[in-house]
Amino acid sequence: MDIQPKHAPGDHNHKVQVKNQRILVVEDEQDIANLIKLHLHSDTCQVETAFDGLEGLKKAVAETWDLIILDLQLPRLDGLEICRQIRANYNYVPILMLTSRDTELDRVLGLELGADDYLTKPFSILELSARVKALLRRVSMMGELSQESSDILVRNDLILDRTRRTVTVAGKMVELTAKEFDLLWFFASHPGRAFTRLELLQEVWGYGHEGYEHTVNSHINRLRAKIEPDPANPTFVHTLWGVGYRFDTPN
Repeated sequence: MDIQPKHAPGDHNHKVQVKNQRILVVEDEQDIANLIKLHLHSDTCQVETAFDGLEGLKKAVAETWDLIILDLQLPRLDGLEICRQIRANYNYVPILMLTSRDTELDRVLGLELGADDYLTKPFSILELSARVKALLRRVSMMGELSQESSDILVRNDLILDRTRRTVTVAGKMVELTAKEFDLLWFFASHPGRAFTRLELLQEVWGYGHEGYEHTVNSHINRLRAKIEPDPANPTFVHTLWGVGYRFDTPN
């Protein structure tokens, strides 16, 4: 597979240079896992590996990670189930999926379960490095914004707490997935502003590939089912036909 380095031996400028970052690579092909570890590991970036799904899930939830690189096809427990369990039960950590599958459905399922990005095998190590840098940089910026701004948003009877990642509607706690919370927080942070589906993909998912607008649609449908008194006639998240969506605060 084409994941050979494009730089000459001894040239490490392409390595991730992010201070005190911990990355977990869950990949059953040990040569690939070790090659990823070799090229991402540095004095400021610690990389550990797991070679099957159960081992990967155990490590993922037992320790704190800044990024998890997760293959979909794993023995004992597949990557989709690992992603589902991480997103359902544990604190947010960015997930970069690796897949050799050709069907779009597997990639979409992974993204809808809460993965932040994906790479399809074969891939170059430079592309992987770029994706890793982008995810770590985005998480770092989110942390800085969190320290500089309020972690609680109140929109009528809708209350969001970013520190605890909780949502209440009319005093009732609502359970959201990690990506549903990110989408709602983004909407609630920009009331009255219209966004296209591609803009939402870029801002919330971190990529803007055309053809994945249905990912936004499905997340919004599930979000409405959880926060709207009448999902068929939403009061918070409105569809703007031919444009996209807008978050409004009810009068």
